[in-house]
Amino acid sequence: MSKPILVLNCGSSSIKYQMIDVESEELLAKGIVQRIATGTTGTVDHEVLVGEIGEHHVDQLLDDHETALATVFGLFDEHGPDLTSTIAVAHRAVHGGDKFADPTLVTDEVVDTLRELSPLAPLHNPAGISGIEAARKLLPDVPHVGIFDTAFFARLPAEAYTYAIDVDLAKRTRIRKYGFHGTSHQFVSQEVAKLLGRDDLKQIVCHLGNGASVSAVDSGHAIETSMGLTPLAGLVMGTRSGDIDPGIVGYLNRELGLSCAEIDDELNKRSGMLGLTGHTDMRDVETAINAGDEQARLGLDVYIHRLVFYIGGYAALLGGLDALSFTAGVGENAATVRSEVCARLGVFGVKLDEEANAQRSKQARIISAPDSSVAVLVVPTNEELAMVRQAAELLG
Repeated sequence: MSKPILVLNCGSSSIKYQMIDVESEELLAKGIVQRIATGTTGTVDHEVLVGEIGEHHVDQLLDDHETALATVFGLFDEHGPDLTSTIAVAHRAVHGGDKFADPTLVTDEVVDTLRELSPLAPLHNPAGISGIEAARKLLPDVPHVGIFDTAFFARLPAEAYTYAIDVDLAKRTRIRKYGFHGTSHQFVSQEVAKLLGRDDLKQIVCHLGNGASVSAVDSGHAIETSMGLTPLAGLVMGTRSGDIDPGIVGYLNRELGLSCAEIDDELNKRSGMLGLTGHTDMRDVETAINAGDEQARLGLDVYIHRLVFYIGGYAALLGGLDALSFTAGVGENAATVRSEVCARLGVFGVKLDEEANAQRSKQARIISAPDSSVAVLVVPTNEELAMVRQAAELLG
């Protein structure tokens, strides 16, 4: 008998969801809701993958997350799968601060704590809370589990998460490195350990999508990650700058009179590969490079340089390197990026099998040469499945 868990990822104006069976790990249904509380007609796309397989679409005004979820649940009732068989709901919560280091059963007290943490993630936590409250109201008889994007990095060493600012100021404002994409980094590092048959690996995981981060994982435990208090820090991303001199913020304020909000918007939405090349999609960047666009070439060089810089530093912190893995949209699909990164890592004995690297596959695979000192892998991430596993483990 199927034992499905419903996975919800609620944004400010959208909801992504999947229903996954705990025992078989089969994807039973998935969907996306868009334009919630925007004053315009919203859309719901619901895909059933078992039984009466099919895709179903609804156009409807969606005033809030409760209305949106009620519409989704109506599609489950009408087209399947059977929502009443759901044994739990797993919620993606972006920021657990220093309060949540593990999957957590959602209670009123947990929701209150998430509200207290909202200043750390003002664009994400309030939307997540709205989704949690709506789902708990509509499905009150099943457990709801919070899975925190920051949890995998909650136990970083103090030397890694502490910023060199006034201690009292840091405590008062909860300023420290938290890291993000933790569910993905944990899932991929565990899959690498399975593939290589070792639990004691020193590995680096590169989660390269529109948002990008890299982590150092020693024997299953994260010891460093590139994102910080916010997802702005670290690697060059689609629209985010990643690391810059913090003095640039003051400089832009003094020289151009930009406000904090304007600078924040500039660094988060108009920087990164968009600012460097005019493109956010790595495929468009490669097309521009092939057409002779020197600025696009420079943009990719900056992207690769920053990534190699982090990999080298993390290898030193780990005291060695057994495995390097690539995941997420760019990491899984951009063979050129993987090739150019690995070409600069010869000092660590990294050797790529270019033929294996060029092959496209949705399966986890090794792409390093047989004589490479470091195993290089492509591992498709699956955050929803990771959330189901964590929720199931918590609930026994």
